[in-house]
Amino acid sequence: MAENTPTPEAAAEAPAGATSLPLVFDEPRGRRKPPRHLADLAAPERKALLEEHGLPGFRAKQLSTHYFSRLVDDPEQMTDLPAAQRGELVSALLPDLMTPIRVSEADKGTTRKTLWRLFDGALVESVLMRYPDRTTMCVSSQAGCGMACPFCATGQGGLQRNMSTAEIVEQVVAGARTLARGEVPGGPGRVSNVVFMGMGEPLANYKAVVGAVRRLTDPTPDGLGMSARGITVSTVGLVPRILQLADEGIPVTLALSLHAPDDELRNDLVPINTRFSVDETVDAAWHYAEKTKRRVSIEYAMMGGINDQAWRADLLADVLQARGDWGWVHVNLIPLNEVPGSRFTRSHDADMEEFVRRLEAKGVPVTVRDTRGSEIDAACGQLAAAE
Repeated sequence: MAENTPTPEAAAEAPAGATSLPLVFDEPRGRRKPPRHLADLAAPERKALLEEHGLPGFRAKQLSTHYFSRLVDDPEQMTDLPAAQRGELVSALLPDLMTPIRVSEADKGTTRKTLWRLFDGALVESVLMRYPDRTTMCVSSQAGCGMACPFCATGQGGLQRNMSTAEIVEQVVAGARTLARGEVPGGPGRVSNVVFMGMGEPLANYKAVVGAVRRLTDPTPDGLGMSARGITVSTVGLVPRILQLADEGIPVTLALSLHAPDDELRNDLVPINTRFSVDETVDAAWHYAEKTKRRVSIEYAMMGGINDQAWRADLLADVLQARGDWGWVHVNLIPLNEVPGSRFTRSHDADMEEFVRRLEAKGVPVTVRDTRGSEIDAACGQLAAAE
């Protein structure tokens, strides 16, 4: 089946004009899968895999310790593994997943964007952002994206394929290695936060993304031992997947990329809205907050003359207020990181200030996101598109 082609079931469910936007995007048949890696597997599965290869199962824990705890990527440093078996063990559970082909720095080296080439030539991006009180990794979950949002660089290239759980995790581990080795100004450190806001729609690659969250939060050495409260999963609004995520028992933060409070505009900016309206999408986010007791972040990219009118700020407040008190939600305004050649431009500061004032006047918690890395094409998809 061709890329971005809906399954028959998805097409049957979709209303007219929305059949190119299914919940699950089928990848081309015959595409090779990424090599299996220990980060794809739970601890018992790693042990079983080694035993299938005729190798001692207990070595799986040693390999996991090297990968997740020691952050080692050189087999020669794994001296507790027998030299005669080391290559075979590493090949079985620690295959190479991705190769960095360009690293760009901004903010005096505290923002680092990496363009990765995956095993099949697909390109993805991750960004490390170090702040005085935390370090955040922004990771990709798909090579490309099928959501077709017109203001997004990634969306213009379409979907190439889903990433595996291990490919997602490796972006975080690579950032953790960089920090641990003192390669980022500020001395050795650790990754404290992960945001699934890179290339792709995370909830369209649901199984791999949830698997990655579990690897990130599994206690060491089975995983990185991160707090689920430090992880944010974004979505443009795949309502059934939002409801499913609420039942996973992992208290990650949900970030809903809303970008417009009315269906007329959101249908253009976020085409999946033709399947799930603003009301349905916000209802699902409210359910997530109620079920998990975690505040939802409403992401709103500020686009000059498009969605930044004062009356839309009032409408946004009304839409959110209709679901309950303000404890369940926080609005995060994002000055648009402009894509060269796009008709979408960043809002003027005065318009953003008025938008904030209108939301605050109605009691809506709101912040304007700190923008980093615009000089290094930090909008997701820009480096990959240039390459």
